[in-house]
Amino acid sequence: MVNLFQAMNDKSSKIILCVEDDPEMIDLIRLILWRKGYNVQGAAGGVLGMQLIKEIQPDLVLLDLMMPDMDGWEVYQQMKADDALRDIPVIIITAKAQNIDKVLGLHIAKVTDYIAKPFSPQDLVNSVNKALNLPS
Repeated sequence: MVNLFQAMNDKSSKIILCVEDDPEMIDLIRLILWRKGYNVQGAAGGVLGMQLIKEIQPDLVLLDLMMPDMDGWEVYQQMKADDALRDIPVIIITAKAQNIDKVLGLHIAKVTDYIAKPFSPQDLVNSVNKALNLPS
């Protein structure tokens, strides 16, 4: 019998949705996090990402900013405007890595974390663990 604390902290029970227009980046993130026990789903682009966020209400969203159909900031704004989605943590993963972009993301938009591409696998894992309040 699994105790309640263990079940609540089981990484495989956490659903992470990666909203990214590059399928290879989705596969890379899925591989990195799968090796650490996470269940990672992918959404190719902002429109599909928003549909899946509403449908599955993941525990965490990994969000690219620069996507052709709907950019990441628009996805983020729609999430924050929806009572059912506003409390889902969001980690921005983007090539837009200037300091001003990071400041805007973390301090103005109040995203959970902001990771610049290219990133190290350990940085991604640490950020995800922190966002989900799990030990690294």
